[in-house]
Amino acid sequence: MQTDITTVVYDIHDLTEYINWIYFFHAWGFQPRFAAIADIHGCDACRASWLASFPVEDRAKAAEAMQLHKEANRMLNSVDGKYKVYAIYRLMNANSDGDNLLLEGTRFPLLRQQTRVRPNDPFLCLSDFVRPLSSGIPDTVGAFATTIDENMEQPFEGDDYKLMLVKTLGERLAEAAAEKVHETIRKSVWGYAKDEHLTMKQLLNEDYQGIRPAVGYPSLPDISVSFLLDELLDMKRIGIKLTENGMMQPHASVCGLMFAHPASRYFSVGKIDEEQLADYAARRGCEVSEIRKYLVANLQQ
Repeated sequence: MQTDITTVVYDIHDLTEYINWIYFFHAWGFQPRFAAIADIHGCDACRASWLASFPVEDRAKAAEAMQLHKEANRMLNSVDGKYKVYAIYRLMNANSDGDNLLLEGTRFPLLRQQTRVRPNDPFLCLSDFVRPLSSGIPDTVGAFATTIDENMEQPFEGDDYKLMLVKTLGERLAEAAAEKVHETIRKSVWGYAKDEHLTMKQLLNEDYQGIRPAVGYPSLPDISVSFLLDELLDMKRIGIKLTENGMMQPHASVCGLMFAHPASRYFSVGKIDEEQLADYAARRGCEVSEIRKYLVANLQQ
């Protein structure tokens, strides 16, 4: 299995089918049902039929969604060939040690749930999906990052509408690259899902084995772990820079971890108490006051 750092360069047309249009339309204030325009054949009859499927009072909004999708595709075509989208990943020998991952010997502290969603649910931590160090058997965890060409937005800086359009598409392209590279890793590089055959709808619904939690998402809420991932990946290889607070630039960038355990699933860490905050800060080698600012939304009142 390949364990070195690997970079991948995508043309935009390589990623368009991997775009999750629901999130694109959400960024523009549209409900998920309007994103179905992306699944409609482009002929006039199909578009008219789709529009007519909405109640009369919703057709103006549906027409706006249709026009937005048309302009988004026009924008994708205009930047395709001029700009690229980049991915970087690394598969690492890994074990868990309590609420920490050990990735090639590097300690990666994590947070554990302290509130149950349902009675009798376990309190989950991402380390639960990796073999413990005490087993004596090495496991595998992946790290990844994706980003757009840093110059993709520059030509549109004088046009507020087009700038917002390219920004929201850039975010989707970074996520699409993460989806595509994760598929490649599962099926060929890591190879634990060689026989996976999913439709694009199933893929975007995440109907595959394993998870890909990104930094800032509910199961990995601490933005500052971007610094740990940078140590593992050297994200500047694909043009990602980190601010002093751990935010990625370009803003249309994603980084996170990949787990293969069949029982792995997404969850929200939710609220944590001061005791866990102090323990986590100690494991990170940081002052509590430093870590606190990254986890304000997760602290119990």
